Amino acid sequence: MQETVRWTHLKPRQIAEALLEKYQQKASVTVIRKLLRKHGFRRRKAQKKVTMGNPVNRNEQFEKIAALRKKYEDDGNPVMSMDTKKKEMLGNFYRDGHLYTQETVPVNDHDFRSSADGIIIPHALYDLTYKHGYIHIGTSKDTTEFACDSIKYWWHNFGHSLYPNATSILILCDGGGSNSSHYYIFKEDIQNLVQELGVEIRIAHYPPYCSKYNPIEHRLFPHVTRACEGVVFKSIALVRDLISRTQTTNGLSVTVSVFDKVYKTGRKASDSFRENMPIIFDEILPKWNYRAVPIPKNVTVN
Repeated sequence: MQETVRWTHLKPRQIAEALLEKYQQKASVTVIRKLLRKHGFRRRKAQKKVTMGNPVNRNEQFEKIAALRKKYEDDGNPVMSMDTKKKEMLGNFYRDGHLYTQETVPVNDHDFRSSADGIIIPHALYDLTYKHGYIHIGTSKDTTEFACDSIKYWWHNFGHSLYPNATSILILCDGGGSNSSHYYIFKEDIQNLVQELGVEIRIAHYPPYCSKYNPIEHRLFPHVTRACEGVVFKSIALVRDLISRTQTTNGLSVTVSVFDKVYKTGRKASDSFRENMPIIFDEILPKWNYRAVPIPKNVTVN
């Protein structure tokens, strides 16, 4: 623990017993709780707020993302935050949280992957303008192809009608994972996607160690977790129903879809793409900022 933080692991009853034994002072558990509150003691969890790294150009990238968001919002173009939530196993496994039940809910005493009925991988997009989340539950692997399929599904089923005059889509994402800023295959899949959709996609990555600032992390995921807490994930249908109930008083709502496609891992970008990459990198911080623009069919990339 930090030296500046006063703490105790003793419970109120143990504090009362210690007072009686050491100082011959009697105090009820109720009094002990009142005294703890009076002096600022609360039951608290450790919070992940200390950044482990400070990458070069961190602040410049945050300023750039803020400027991009404002421009896209002013132009009426979509601003989407993208990430993958932690995968979960399907089956009779323990999950954090409490529920009102008439009986105890027994679950397996070990979480062995071999005992699972499958896995779910929730890939999500969050629309910052409409405060709406789109979660695509995969049952295979978290790959760049899965990420691009999620974007494609959102655009065809929702985005195109919500933004009929869109000229570009801004996607905010972390620097690692299936949409890593270092992956050529992610850039190739994004380029293939814009060729199919016919609309530009701009990618803006958050710097390393800064994923917690991605809007989806605090505007969508905590509320999805709350909607599912304590429930044993016995089936995909149950998970889909729980997530679809996610909502807040500020207007958050969620649409859920299931992708049964089997995604291959270990895919590599083609040699032709590496040699003639049509991705347009920004002059400022190009490793984190770039655009994929549809190329007319009669144009050859040299």
